[in-house]
Amino acid sequence: MRKLIAIVKEALRGEEKDHTTIGVRRAIVLLSIPMVLEMAMESLFALVDVFFVSRLGVNAVATVGLTESVLTLVYSLAWGLGMGVTAVVARRTGEKDPVGAARAALQGILLATALGALIAIPGLVMPEHILALMGAGPGVIAEGTEYTRLMIGGNVVIMLLFCINAIFRGAGDAAMAMRSLWLANAINIVLCPLLVLGVGPWDGLGVTGAGLATLIGRGTGVAYQLVHLFRREGRVRLSGIPVELDMPVMANIVRVSAGGVAQFTIASASWVFLVRIVSTFGSAAVAGYTIAVRIIIFSLLPSWGMANAASTLVGQNLGAGHPERAARSAWLCGYYNMLFMVAVAIVFWLGAPQGMRFFTDDPEVAGHGVAALRIICLGYIFYGYGMVLAQAFNGAGDTLTPTWMNVVCFWMIEIPLAWVLAKVLGWGPEGVYASVAISESALAVLSAVLFRRGRWKLVKV
Repeated sequence: MRKLIAIVKEALRGEEKDHTTIGVRRAIVLLSIPMVLEMAMESLFALVDVFFVSRLGVNAVATVGLTESVLTLVYSLAWGLGMGVTAVVARRTGEKDPVGAARAALQGILLATALGALIAIPGLVMPEHILALMGAGPGVIAEGTEYTRLMIGGNVVIMLLFCINAIFRGAGDAAMAMRSLWLANAINIVLCPLLVLGVGPWDGLGVTGAGLATLIGRGTGVAYQLVHLFRREGRVRLSGIPVELDMPVMANIVRVSAGGVAQFTIASASWVFLVRIVSTFGSAAVAGYTIAVRIIIFSLLPSWGMANAASTLVGQNLGAGHPERAARSAWLCGYYNMLFMVAVAIVFWLGAPQGMRFFTDDPEVAGHGVAALRIICLGYIFYGYGMVLAQAFNGAGDTLTPTWMNVVCFWMIEIPLAWVLAKVLGWGPEGVYASVAISESALAVLSAVLFRRGRWKLVKV
């Protein structure tokens, strides 16, 4: 027990280490603990918002769900760019090239800022049209327009938060990425009830307050990250690096990131289609599905922490010339993640009704949510390996392989299957949930087969 406590403390302190030379299991633990906690903090944004917004009624929850479905495209860009940044920074770190890592980090930040500014324009100008396009009724549009404007119009903080944490992860400074999200979440948790429900005689801002609290929290986290990056003792030091476009470095990041962006855009677009199908069954179905997805995200994001650990270890070990060590790191991360996901699936299956009652008193909404949780978690044993191996490909710089796998599993299997099960066979929303479990499981199996072939070891970054 003392040894376990000691290594946890060591992981949280984030002391600088060469993860390509210490024991593989030790490297996994030191990276995965702060990365899992980082992703748990990211998932808290979703749960905190929906917890307080659910007190406002079905329309408010539907607003959050429909807006988040659009924001998944923003997350796709942020995650995809982060994959490229992590891969390049990790490779330079493994090669013992700190200046190259810093140059890549700066170009990633400039690119994230530019993309966020472009995406903000439609969010600021026509949020009501975005909600209508997603199938929102008049009540949802009237109540949720300002929330949508804030969340999409202020997406640059999401882009930067994800990108800069990707820099820290690539450099092996997972503890710093964790701390930035702790700070952002602490602010969001304090502000959300005040701005959503009000205090004293003030009634609050309703669902708009949730968007404002999230924006302030994430913005503070970004400010904290930037301060750390420009300090001289940081693992990635931007001080002294010219703030200008470095086209060869940026082109390399864009090349590696393109596949990552495509992966998450493909996956996120499929979720947009799924929520559009669910919306045909009414606002209660959308609300139940939204709450269930938030709970599922809460369970999956810690697993993404383990997957990110695999990505960093694969990138750094390839940079250091240790491809077999990179492969072993990925398989071990997948095994540990699978054990965790099986435990989560059991909890979901047994405790879904109690979990939904925590967020809603509406029996119809709760019924849809319980069904979503129980059906989707049936594929968790596969998700554990699948998400880790996909990130291992990305850490190696092979973002093309997971991209075409996503096309096959999400666009050629998941979306058509969801429509057939839900509308043609009459399964209703349950057909949509079943399509998720089936397609994600297929993706995991395909990832394992291709990862074992080992072609990712030859990719140059």
